[in-house]
Amino acid sequence: MTTQTRSHTDTFAALTACFTTDLAALISEEPPTDITPTGFIDLVERAMYAFVGANRDHLQRAGQELDYAIGHLTDALTLTGADQRDQLARARTHLRYAIETTR
Repeated sequence: MTTQTRSHTDTFAALTACFTTDLAALISEEPPTDITPTGFIDLVERAMYAFVGANRDHLQRAGQELDYAIGHLTDALTLTGADQRDQLARARTHLRYAIETTR
């Protein structure tokens, strides 16, 4: 495994480890184990769709934040180095905000 591939995997792994349990709880699912980066994006999408059309402004905002996170995560799949880290940091900010607005 190259250093770039390992960094890509480790960075996504850290992000998924941080947010998987909270995202799964938002949609009343058990947290998946051994989740891939693509599987994590799918989890974020399921959480986003749970808030689409919500009657409360803060839940709609959470859905928007998750949508932004999906864009950054998807972009990060094809990037390396500093560009990938930047996209993952942006995704992390949106994920954190979305989770906090639902509490």
